[in-house]
Amino acid sequence: MHQDYLVTLNAPPSLEEAIVDCLLLLEAEHGFSSFQVNAHHHQNQGLSLAEQVSGRQKRIRFQMYLAAETLPLLLAQLKQEFSGAGIQFWVMPVIEKGVI
Repeated sequence: MHQDYLVTLNAPPSLEEAIVDCLLLLEAEHGFSSFQVNAHHHQNQGLSLAEQVSGRQKRIRFQMYLAAETLPLLLAQLKQEFSGAGIQFWVMPVIEKGVI
């Protein structure tokens, strides 16, 4: 059975354009989505005073689904280009997909 995965990235807004460029080169088959989110975390490291007071930090979330064979390439490229950038990511199996 062919397995697809949903990959989610939460990144600092300052990296938005660089990540878009990277993803456009790697994920051409299905494309991806991006949108602003508020991240909430108990660690204050790297937060501005306003973010510490409000308890939220602005982030850009990217989501894409891709085939299992493409996943290692994407993760390796992201780790190479953005090492230490504070990008959170997670990968989940896609049970069903389609267009309605």
